[in-house]
Amino acid sequence: MCEANAYLIDGGNETLFMEAVDTVEPEGDGLRLISIFGEQKFINARIQALSLVDHKVFLKSSE
Repeated sequence: MCEANAYLIDGGNETLFMEAVDTVEPEGDGLRLISIFGEQKFINARIQALSLVDHKVFLKSSE
């Protein structure tokens, strides 16, 4: 499968924010993440980095 996990980066620590992410969409001041199961989460953050080989999306809070 090609879905990724999204991690929130805070001071060098990675915290799992959402698993099995299929879609990342910009929305207002943040991002809407949608999983392969239809679960949706919104976060005031920006993409800090992508690791496509490792299927990881790294997010940095905008707050």
